[in-house]
Amino acid sequence: MNKQVTICGAGLVGSLLAIFLKRQNMDVRVFEKRPDPRKSEVHAGRSINLAISQRGLRALGEAAPGLEKQALALAVPMYGREIHDLNGELHFQAYGETSQHINSIGRAALNELLISTAEQLGVPFSFDLSCSDYDAANQQWIFTSASHEIIKTLPQEILIGADGAFSTVRAMLSKKSAAQPVVDTLDYAYKELEIYSKEATRLTNKEALHIWPRERFMLIALPNADGSYTATLFLPLQGEISFEKLNSPEAIHDFFNTYFADACKLIPNLTEQFSIHPTSKLFTVHTNEWFNTHTLLIGDAAHALVPFYGQGMNAGFEDCRILAEIISTSKEIHWKNIFAEFYRQRKVNADAISDLALKNFIEMRDHVADAEFLVRKQIEKYLHQVIPDIFVPQYTLVSFTDTPYAEAMQAGIEQDAMFEEIMQIENIAASWPTEALQEQVLATVRQYAIK
Repeated sequence: MNKQVTICGAGLVGSLLAIFLKRQNMDVRVFEKRPDPRKSEVHAGRSINLAISQRGLRALGEAAPGLEKQALALAVPMYGREIHDLNGELHFQAYGETSQHINSIGRAALNELLISTAEQLGVPFSFDLSCSDYDAANQQWIFTSASHEIIKTLPQEILIGADGAFSTVRAMLSKKSAAQPVVDTLDYAYKELEIYSKEATRLTNKEALHIWPRERFMLIALPNADGSYTATLFLPLQGEISFEKLNSPEAIHDFFNTYFADACKLIPNLTEQFSIHPTSKLFTVHTNEWFNTHTLLIGDAAHALVPFYGQGMNAGFEDCRILAEIISTSKEIHWKNIFAEFYRQRKVNADAISDLALKNFIEMRDHVADAEFLVRKQIEKYLHQVIPDIFVPQYTLVSFTDTPYAEAMQAGIEQDAMFEEIMQIENIAASWPTEALQEQVLATVRQYAIK
């Protein structure tokens, strides 16, 4: 029984996995190409803020008692979307029931918590150590330190690649495969901008995800524990309205004054930040090569997705929990069988949340300010309150339950078909919620439930 495991990557997923495996009495070590994040600020264009919800919190709590509470102490709750229209008017859309919320959390603070927790359990971390090669003949992974020292894993030593969306382990694992990973790149990119706490006082709702939807593009802002916000502009790379056109201070100011006039006041050093902060591409990674006899991909290394459902980290944390469950319920540790079962359970769900994230981009960008969409959301809330055993909104299934992503996606497909019929009811958009309309809607839903 081989219990020696090397994890490549000390990011969020790799660090949490180290905690899970160490508590299962594995001999775990972690190699990371970056410097120790507790001693240096290294963001490299990665999102500074993330949203953690039910799946991620459950994984933290099962990894180590009280870990989810420590994480929540670093977070700010968000009870819904605060929509900023073109005229600066505000419209709040709750995510679910009054108490339901997701949480904005800083990547760096959470990463430091997980690394420190793993170290306290006895997991050694080696930083500035890059995965540099794979010796297929001897089934060994090779790492190179900043000082050019070579470190090799033992032959057939278990290695788990948690090295993110640009995974070196994934690239080498699929090097000789006929089925190469597919990277679906959007024609969009994003740029983060800081709203400092002094200016953030203009934002009245401190416990919401702020969205400025403008159909083909949008700006969002997530709250930080110190009262500041991290804003992110999502914009096409090229075209009439695009990053390509924002090539001068005048162009940047004109763009923001035209489309985000109230947000422009929140960022007095807008052009300076715009020039300093990187413009990062958005993409989804699809690969069928998740494992071999002694290697497994996990998290973004296996299934990187766009950030529009706030589920990237949650999906990665759920990966860790599911892998730990498979190991703990296995009578014997046969790693290839464990990896195959992990792939069987997670691949279909990873594909599902990738598709849902792309769909939610369109919703956030185009639909949240649409009158008919808002009526649908009101009806969804009513149905969930009146017949919760029959109807649960897709967003609730994804963010506030552990329902497998694939099941949540299928539920959404069925709900879309049902709402196609509901929204055809005469005067539904103009007159909701009259008693007669409520009765017609309930009758329609029950017909679909019988089917």
